[in-house]
Amino acid sequence: MNARNALFVLLGITGTLTAQVTATVAARADARIKSAGIQGSVLLAKGGKVILARGYGLANIELGVANKPETKFRLGSITKQFTAAAILQLQEQGKLRVGDPISKYIPDSPPAWSDVTVRHLLTHTSGIHSYTDDAGYWAGVREPSGSPLEFIKRFRNLPLDFKPGTKFHYDNSGYFLLGVIIEQVSGLKYEDYLRKYIFEPLQMNDTGYDWPSTILMDRASGYSKDDAGKVVNAEFLDMGQPYAAGSLYSTVLDLYKWDRALYTTRVLSAESIAAAFTPNEYEWGPGIRYGYGWGIAQVHGHKAVGHGGGINGFSTVIWRAIEEDAVSIVLSNRDDAGNVGKTGKALLELVLESQ
Repeated sequence: MNARNALFVLLGITGTLTAQVTATVAARADARIKSAGIQGSVLLAKGGKVILARGYGLANIELGVANKPETKFRLGSITKQFTAAAILQLQEQGKLRVGDPISKYIPDSPPAWSDVTVRHLLTHTSGIHSYTDDAGYWAGVREPSGSPLEFIKRFRNLPLDFKPGTKFHYDNSGYFLLGVIIEQVSGLKYEDYLRKYIFEPLQMNDTGYDWPSTILMDRASGYSKDDAGKVVNAEFLDMGQPYAAGSLYSTVLDLYKWDRALYTTRVLSAESIAAAFTPNEYEWGPGIRYGYGWGIAQVHGHKAVGHGGGINGFSTVIWRAIEEDAVSIVLSNRDDAGNVGKTGKALLELVLESQ
């Protein structure tokens, strides 16, 4: 028995899909995706076997270019699981501890942050005001962000929304600060750290930081709807603003490589993976709590970890049923697609029903 199979036995992962079952599930999933009107790419897999990997609709409406499994999409907040993984790697290297105060790593931290720890940032329990909550934030998304340390000035002197560790509030400022910590501790830019220690080791060659100025083959264009319901090109966003909270792009194929890696210790120890998938005490939403960069919930009666993302022109989701080794990945180049998260979970349920 090889190491991978031994790990699967320890996790309780059993069973394989026959060709007939795979074809049936793929057909049902395809019908569900088309019924939901998904514009994007979808990958479903179970037991290390891809059930479906297809593109739907157009990656570029103006040029008539179709989406495909190789199409690159902005991930939005799926980025957060990679940020959390980088923090956990640095902890494994002895360069930080998640229980450390963030003032140890962030220059000129205000007194209000003195009791905020790295763990508070990871779990959205810091009380630091989320810059994306500001009423005027979206009116300024075209504004240059400056360096990460300069961008922090937008919220560093604001009072805490609550005492650290006493509540959950989804906080993009927290994950922005985690990116700064990664840079301060590693001596590398956030994007360079991820590339060197996560993307390159896993051969995720179609994943990276989505700078608009970069010429990127197979990049999907993002779309929205205007007030009249007409499909339009999405509003430009300076990608220095989402940073470690939502700046990455990837494909369904690369995210499947990430899924496979999390059943091994190639980029994170078993202890770190377990920590990432351990829910904190406060609910994110009905039936879902937050770990480190992942939501933890029950899907079709099984423990699952997942996260969605929404950013100008894009809507995304990944759900993983760990014990059953099943995954559902939906990446859409429409930010008005509120059904992406619901469809992603429904597709995972469909996969879990297969035998």
